[in-house]
Formats: sequence, structure tokens, C-alpha cells
Amino acid sequence: MSSDLDLVHTFREVWAELSGIGRAPDGGYLRFAWSPAEVALRDWFHAQAASRDMPVTHDGNGNLFATWSPAAGASGAVSGRGDGNGPGGVLTGSHFDSVPHGGAFDGPLGIVSAFLAVDLLRARGFRPARPITVAAFAEEEGSRFGVACLGSRLLTGAIDPARAAELTDRDGLALGDVLGAAPAGARPDLVAGFDAYVELHVEQGRALAAPVGVASAIWPHGRWRFDVEGEGNHAGTTLMSDRRDPMLTYAFTVLAANKEARLRDAHATVGRVEVTPNATNAIPSAVRGWLDARAADEATLAALVEAVAKKATERAGRDGTGIRFTAESTTGEVRFDEGLAARLAGLLGGVPILPTGAGHDAGVLSAHLPTAMLFVRNPTGVSHAPAETAADADCAAGVEALARVLEELSSTPLVDHDEGVAK
Repeated sequence: MSSDLDLVHTFREVWAELSGIGRAPDGGYLRFAWSPAEVALRDWFHAQAASRDMPVTHDGNGNLFATWSPAAGASGAVSGRGDGNGPGGVLTGSHFDSVPHGGAFDGPLGIVSAFLAVDLLRARGFRPARPITVAAFAEEEGSRFGVACLGSRLLTGAIDPARAAELTDRDGLALGDVLGAAPAGARPDLVAGFDAYVELHVEQGRALAAPVGVASAIWPHGRWRFDVEGEGNHAGTTLMSDRRDPMLTYAFTVLAANKEARLRDAHATVGRVEVTPNATNAIPSAVRGWLDARAADEATLAALVEAVAKKATERAGRDGTGIRFTAESTTGEVRFDEGLAARLAGLLGGVPILPTGAGHDAGVLSAHLPTAMLFVRNPTGVSHAPAETAADADCAAGVEALARVLEELSSTPLVDHDEGVAK
């Protein structure tokens, strides 16, 4: 990779190895956690690590870690500290799983870029003073078991492993059964081996005009399930005045979420619904929906969800139905280490620093170690859909940027361990 053109070509070749895995006829991807497609991507991860002599560690939660250590031998995979006595390592990577019919870049771009950044550094003769580890986190999207960033939450102790083991997918399979055992849960021994985490990700909007940017913060966000109970009945014989139709309450809740979000300059989406019995000629007996809500600050998010729940409950009273809201996963505002973000933006020539409304494993890890994110430009601004894209040249620029960041962070002191802050 002696030139920009070489890097673009190399990226295109490696990216093509993944492009057909889990691809649906509409061009989107079905890569749910631990599905055959996602398992194939995990196999690809192992092969890429092996070809680079980077031992792979499994943390018992479904997360994978491949380490390039300055120390010789397979012990470099045990923790970010390599031989256990040296400086803390630098963690990078992302996830493989997708939302239903999602885009190609959300997640895998960060893992591909991490391996190629290692290649770039090696080609330049660089040898890290501290280990560099590439991670593939499990169930980041939460599309199978309903909790976003599940792998990183388990790793850091943000979710109880017993609770996680009982999470079920749409087919009723429990996470514990899929893994073959209860997840290991918190691994402070592994987390303590790292002094920083840097995640590269495709930008999920049109805010980034340059090829590469740095993240400043993640909006607070969460998922709320709302269950509406009514009375199932015949569509042709039940008078309109006699109906207790939960679909009416559901529809009103969707409209209320849209209105309340617009009033607050926030985001609210209801993109999933389950109807019982789901028959054309039957009034439903129950409707279940999921609200995804996001806002620039926690007070606005709380006010949004409260307003939607209040209006939906009032409507349920008029419809003769019952409704209850359940928070399935919530994440507070994440502000990435400002000093680290400014340092990396300067290192990359003054690239833009911008917030995002999308959640990431980086948001979970930021509570435990200095964390930063790099964004690669998305010309369509579309994400979680087949039209999500990034130009090869911009992806190559992302690899170059990540390589510069990893070189910087694996060469210099990262953390004042007496103060616990990034230098």
C-alpha cells in the first residue's frame, strides 16, 4: 500500500470479500447476531486475524478481540496489555450485525478499516509500543434480542448477564441457548487492559462534508415497547360503537410520537409492530409497538416520552383499551473525551468535530476508558437501509486516518493513571 491508489484498490478488494454475505434481494443485509450470515463474518474475522498473526480472544459474551502485540507469542491475545506487564493497549473495531435489510457499512466498515490500518502501519515499518486490538462486538443493533450494544454492555457490566441470558428473539430462542451457556458478563480484567478505544463508523446523516470527521457526543436515546390490549372480534359483525380496538390506540400513539418529537426538535420512530391475531377480517385483540426516541439532551428526551405516554393513555381510555409502556433499553447522553477528540481532529489536519444521534459501542465503553469516534462521509445520508453508502476513496481516507490515530495512541502516553484522564 505505497500510494492512495493502492489503498483504494486494497480496500475495494477486502470489502468485496464481505459484500455478498447476508445480502438480501433488495440490496440490504440480513446479518442478525449469531445468524449464519453473522457467523460467516465471524469466520472471516478469524481468518483475517490469523493471516496477520493476531491471536483472537473470546470474552464469553460473544465479543471477539484480535491483538497485534509488541510482545512475541500468543499471550498477546489475553488482554490489551500484551504480556500483562506493559502499558495499556489501544482498542479499535466495531460490529458485524445489521438491522433488518440494513446497509453494508454500518458496523463492518470499522472492522475492515481496523485490519487495513494495521496493514498500513506494518507496511510503513511501524512497531507499536503498546498492543493494538481489533474488536468485533456482538448484537450492537439489538435487532435480534432487543437490547442495543448488548456485547459491550455485557463486557462492561452495564447489563446483568442473568437477565441477558433470558432475552429472547422473535422465534422464542433465548440468548443463553444461542450461546450455549449464560454470558460471562463483566470482564474488568479485559477492559482494564486498554487505555483507549477508537471506533471508525460510517456517518449516519448528511452533516459531514469532509471525507473524515471526529465525534463529539451521542444524543441520549432509547427504546420503549408499548403493549395495547383490546377485544378481538369479527370485522364484519361488530358495530363500530361496540369496538375496543387496540389498533386505534396504536395508530394514535404513532401520530402522537411524531407530533411531540417535531415540537421538541427531537426524533421519534415507530418502525416495528406486532398484531394479534394479524388477520384481515378480525379486530385485533392486542397490538405491540416499539418507540425509538432520541433528543439532544436527556431532559428533552424524558419530556418527549412522557408526553407520548400521557397522550396514548388518554386515547386508550376513549378507545376502551389498555396500554402500558416498558423501557427496553435506554442510554444517556455521551460526551466523548473532549481533549482526545480535539487531539485527534488536530492530528488529522483539523477535520470537523460533530455530534451524532446514533448509538454505538463507543458510547458504552466511554464510561470506562477514554473513547473517540471517527466518521467516514456518507453521500446519501441514508443509514439502516440499502442506500447507505460510502465512496471507496473516502473509505481509504478513513483507513489512513485510523492508522494515524492508532500510530499516535500506541506510541505515546494515553492516560495519567493517578488522575484517570486522557493526556
